[in-house]
Amino acid sequence: MQRIGVFVCHCGTNIAATVDVKAVAEALGHEPGVVISQDYQYMCSESGQNLVKDAIKEHNLTGIVICSCSPRMHENTFRKAAASVGLNPYLVEIANIREQCSWIHKEIATATEKAIILGKAAVAKVHLNAPLTAGESPVVKRALVIGGGIAGIQTALDIAEAGFDVDIVEKEPTIGGKMAQIDKTFPTLDCAACILTPKMVECSQNEKIHIHSFSEVSDVKGFVGNFTVTIKKKARFVDETKCTGCGLCTEKCPMKKVPNEFNMGLDNRTAIYIPFAQAVPKVATIDPNHCMMLKTGKCGVCSKVCSVGAIDYKQQDQFIEEKYGAIVVATGFNPIKLDKYDEFAYNQCADVVTSLELERLMNAAGPNGGTLLRPSDKTHPHKIVFVQCVGSRCDDSKGKPYCSKICCMYTAKHAMLIREKYPDTEVYVFYIDVRTPGKNFDEFYRRAVEQYNVHYIKGMVGKVTPKSDGKIDVQASDLLSNEQLHIDADLVVLAAAIEPDKTARPLATMLTTQMDTNDFFTEAHPKLRPVESATAGIFLSGACQGPKDIPETVAQGSAAAAKAIGLLCKNSITCNPCVAHSDELMCNGCSSCEKVCPYGAITYIDKEFRMPDRTTAIRRVASVNPAVCQGCGACTVACPSGAMDLNGFSNSQIMAEVDAICK
Repeated sequence: MQRIGVFVCHCGTNIAATVDVKAVAEALGHEPGVVISQDYQYMCSESGQNLVKDAIKEHNLTGIVICSCSPRMHENTFRKAAASVGLNPYLVEIANIREQCSWIHKEIATATEKAIILGKAAVAKVHLNAPLTAGESPVVKRALVIGGGIAGIQTALDIAEAGFDVDIVEKEPTIGGKMAQIDKTFPTLDCAACILTPKMVECSQNEKIHIHSFSEVSDVKGFVGNFTVTIKKKARFVDETKCTGCGLCTEKCPMKKVPNEFNMGLDNRTAIYIPFAQAVPKVATIDPNHCMMLKTGKCGVCSKVCSVGAIDYKQQDQFIEEKYGAIVVATGFNPIKLDKYDEFAYNQCADVVTSLELERLMNAAGPNGGTLLRPSDKTHPHKIVFVQCVGSRCDDSKGKPYCSKICCMYTAKHAMLIREKYPDTEVYVFYIDVRTPGKNFDEFYRRAVEQYNVHYIKGMVGKVTPKSDGKIDVQASDLLSNEQLHIDADLVVLAAAIEPDKTARPLATMLTTQMDTNDFFTEAHPKLRPVESATAGIFLSGACQGPKDIPETVAQGSAAAAKAIGLLCKNSITCNPCVAHSDELMCNGCSSCEKVCPYGAITYIDKEFRMPDRTTAIRRVASVNPAVCQGCGACTVACPSGAMDLNGFSNSQIMAEVDAICK
């Protein structure tokens, strides 16, 4: 005999403003098996949980239904409350009457009716719920950080500080990321290299941190606490254990006209190169697309001048398989390509550059040694125009609908640095809005306007046209004065929108985690779990989740590390008992479930069965590894014979809910 308790939450006015919660409690109190049904203002509060606990003890309840917000929010809260007074936590059912009801309806009658229906469905399911017991799985005491920018570096350092081994996988030949290309940082105008390079060196010297540079993740299997990851170490054609980073090979290489990616293609490098002087690891890399020895078999100069014999033209890609308890994604960002923005003449004029290219032009380690010169003729520009929101906040197919967040501040930084070093230069900034939400950011922007006399003009740049005399005609509108402007500029700087790195999407597929429509990783909850992904054991660090500046990135890197450390500190974790299982008598061994399982939890075994005539037969049947299964239910849908079912969400339970809704 079932004894079910129903508890309806007001959620302040989140639910009660649209749903007549007392009417819902009254209606559900008449459902078969329900012995108590009541409402309360905040069911998730301590007093609300105590109300549930007292009811379980007083009425000897065999199951409870909580009509409240999403189970993603508070299912664990109520499960723990039930378990604390002896009720199996998997006999708790959540009816989501907030996100699925009150928040999407305006009329009280409609919302109340739907809330009652959702409650009835939950009651019907509780009738068929069975106690489940969670198992345990050991935790591998090692973390993987994917991405070696400032986010990944900070995360790795914090995890290592806690005493755990951590591997950094970076696709470039060196760690450092975008911050390594920046000259100074806002709002303090600190030297970026002075902040970053000590952390890079600390990473390389920390015995707990293992750097896999020029590498990428090629496969991920397993589950929280026990991931198996395959890392592809791309061939450098240089032995990392022998190379001393002396740079003699780069000096002697005859192929000297390879576009330098680190300097955004503004100068050239050799076919064998070290990205920048402070690179970690400081190891040379041969570019196979430009090396004459690898392409034609004729040259070998670098091998001849290398005194330690580090050059290896026959080196092959290597694959390393390692186990990890936690994975942190820190894949970073890139500026969008501006090929579609012909109105700004980016592809037609060398003196129209992006903000990141300007960083390299102004950097002491850049192509001009720190002197700001026009790329076209190497002369000093006297009139510079900055164009904001290029590709950001767009409603067309060319750009991104979101604000890239960092552009307003780094443009103010550039304008201040230029005006300070070159007082004879006029600087104009065309903007839609100036957004300065960070600590001391607004004061920083005001310094650019008031102290450095930067001309901020609210308006849009319509067209940029190179002129025959070397000038650049910038046609724009001043919305405040309602005037059309033509400025003869020497240099135009485009604040290009930023987007996730192109490796993010395939990586998310391997990790079976979620992304939004802009290919940013989606957090488990934007407020309560901002650095966790929806997939257990996968954490998010830095701009892979959304546009961020350096202070915010470092803060999130440490937050992700704290979450990973919390997992790695455990010897074992509780497994989800809501896993699939196979009815071996019904299974026909078709492999449909194995093919759709994203976690590799299903294998096939040969099992002996006794036939009606007392003979034995060997049949191929599905077997589910409960430690690997995440209870997604894909196999139950794909199974043509109905042999696969899911604990806690069985076919009979689901159909009982459907029947209750359709009555």
